[in-house]
Amino acid sequence: MLLSGGLDSTTTLAIAKAEGFSVYALSFAYGQKHSFELSSAQKITEKMGVAEHRIITIDLGGFGGSALTESGLDVPKDRDAASLAHGIPITYVPARNTVFLSFALAWAEVLKAYDIFIGVNALDYSGYPDCRPEFIKSFEQTANLATAYGVEGGERIKIHTPLISLTKAQIIRKGLELGVDYSLTTSCYDPDASGNACGHCDACQLRLKGFRENQVKDPAIYQQL
Repeated sequence: MLLSGGLDSTTTLAIAKAEGFSVYALSFAYGQKHSFELSSAQKITEKMGVAEHRIITIDLGGFGGSALTESGLDVPKDRDAASLAHGIPITYVPARNTVFLSFALAWAEVLKAYDIFIGVNALDYSGYPDCRPEFIKSFEQTANLATAYGVEGGERIKIHTPLISLTKAQIIRKGLELGVDYSLTTSCYDPDASGNACGHCDACQLRLKGFRENQVKDPAIYQQL
């Protein structure tokens, strides 16, 4: 499964474990400015228990095109609800989920694992083209056509997206029911050197809203609110 160290992927990890899967977690150092998330991913895997956790280094930052990887682009702050719901934001990283799923598929083929989990969500980030059900369905079809074990293995490769139709509040509620320690997670696109969240980027705003709607205090540490 793909694990960023964020709220969504950690909830997805909890769901996979609750469903009885032995989890092999894959994280990426891809040139993201918020690379603090990788230390969160390591803490999460240690606490929640996975069969193996690998961090792969790739350089999506070499292409730029996103506020998450390009130094000359600022992470948007304090956008209103209408702005959040409209268009593809500058925090979209070109082809990121396609690349990540391809790496996950390669490892899955070696492991002979037919189940791949990803914490994409089509509601809160409807502007991200690689978080849509249509993309996931297409990639699943490609996975079964493009791999030896997909063609010869006798089973179909399945891309699991348990959060794809949930709101952030519903995701948090599900995680709390499963005992997820959200203090270990980080969602911020622009944290400080200590990993403290900015409280103003899109990811922070959506996270805070989700906790408010559950009437639960967000355990993350924020620079200012």
